[in-house]
Amino acid sequence: MAVTAEEVRKLRERSGAGLMDCKRALEACGGDMTGAIELLRKRGIELAAKRETKAAKQGLIEAYVHAGGKIGVLVEVNCETDFVGRTEDFRQFARDIAMQVAAQQPQWLVREDVPEAVVEKEKEIYREQVAKEGKAPQVVDRIVTGKLQKFFRDTCLMEQPFIKDPDKSVETLRKELAGKLGENIQVRRFVRFQMGEA
Repeated sequence: MAVTAEEVRKLRERSGAGLMDCKRALEACGGDMTGAIELLRKRGIELAAKRETKAAKQGLIEAYVHAGGKIGVLVEVNCETDFVGRTEDFRQFARDIAMQVAAQQPQWLVREDVPEAVVEKEKEIYREQVAKEGKAPQVVDRIVTGKLQKFFRDTCLMEQPFIKDPDKSVETLRKELAGKLGENIQVRRFVRFQMGEA
């Protein structure tokens, strides 16, 4: 099916994808705008996964101060090019990540950053809790694993539910943005300050 230049332009405005990608998506979906957007999102996430190994050395450091100056956050978010680092989508993502850190108080970026001693201590606590509940020995490990997964979701930024859309994790949000912008996007590091904390 032939698509018009106007349809391609509208899809490009809505999706941020390249002109040829928009044209191909509309043709593949028979001119259906919603289907084309979904197809672009799927393709974008696939392409973004392939770009994960690309160096992301551009980007920005976002600052966020909340609650009358009682909480402050600095977050570094990286991308491959300065051009993408200046886009509104990228800047909004950085602001959202800073607000996420302020609101949800993650302790680590990813689960691999959690010290092994902390993981072992959590497992020990969960095993004691389960033992007190009188659970059968064959289910103890599964229960401990489940509790540990919840611990990672609570304390690791990239696994936390996104504050503006709890159905998505922060990692899912990052992948969607990488797919939309066509670059490797990484949250590099963050620091959170709260008045009176040691």
